[in-house]
Amino acid sequence: MSLIKREMTEKQLAANRRNIKLSHGPVTDEGIERIRAAHLRHGFYAQAEEAAMHALGEDPAHFQGLLEALWETYDPTDAAQEGLVIRLARATWLMNRADRMQEGYAVRQAEDISSGRQDRLHAKTMRLKMTEERLRRLAQSVATPHYVTPLEDLEKMKSLHGEGVLKDMGEIAVALFCELQAPGTDEDGIDGFETARRMVEQAKEIFGIGRSQETKPDIAANPSQPLEEGRDARYPSITPAGWEARERPRQLLENILRRQVEACEAQRNAILKESLKGPSPYERAAEIAPAYPSATHLRRMQDSYFREVRRVTNLLLKLKRHQRHMETFSSDYVDDNKDS
Repeated sequence: MSLIKREMTEKQLAANRRNIKLSHGPVTDEGIERIRAAHLRHGFYAQAEEAAMHALGEDPAHFQGLLEALWETYDPTDAAQEGLVIRLARATWLMNRADRMQEGYAVRQAEDISSGRQDRLHAKTMRLKMTEERLRRLAQSVATPHYVTPLEDLEKMKSLHGEGVLKDMGEIAVALFCELQAPGTDEDGIDGFETARRMVEQAKEIFGIGRSQETKPDIAANPSQPLEEGRDARYPSITPAGWEARERPRQLLENILRRQVEACEAQRNAILKESLKGPSPYERAAEIAPAYPSATHLRRMQDSYFREVRRVTNLLLKLKRHQRHMETFSSDYVDDNKDS
């Protein structure tokens, strides 16, 4: 058959318009029954297909609605057109099913991510809370008068620095803690005199000897001599000038620790807001990006069904154009015979 377009006369166009008015979809029970009969005639919409739709959570009535809408649009007039309309409905349904498959997988992935996201945010909040508490205790310890770094504080600070909590400031804080150790203390935080004194006390306690009267070397000669004003009985070797020199690094260390406490608290509040607000559409899109193994296969399915819909639609349109051409030609032929 020839599908070459030709210039139509006004008479042909008028006949074509009359024919279009006579074309309508199935609006009567008989017309709808004709669609159902076409289903069976063309081997679709049998009980097996209906059972498959139910198994997939689909409603066969929705497919029926789609088919009736397409039937009304294309108004098939012969078996070939009927088969193509049913094929078009099926291809469209499968194309939509492929969309639902991909969207359903994305929904499932988003739900899993949302559940894991809450757990991750909660764990992050708890870690920040623990870090904040450790930093606060260190800051409180450093804020005491005549602060001297004990081994416990130094170990805590080294642990925080190793975890990367303070980032660049961690190394500075560790250096300040080391600087504020008692005179004679090694870099590892162990005071040799203190260690020896404890060993002596333990030995005397084991052997039943009286409590150790050992004192630091600078006051051992005259233990009854009162301490100089400004000295601390716990650290008599540190002079008032020494305490004054230590005050500046102590204040700097305290400020560093308190600012880190505030930073941890701000991070916790930000995470809490993020948890309540949920991810943005861009974050969600990045999280559910189709990186799963079957993503490419699903995309190919969608493209395949789309191409089939396009091919069937083009074929239907060609058949309808040919039909209109033949109807116009027949109408013109009849009119010409009447005129003659």
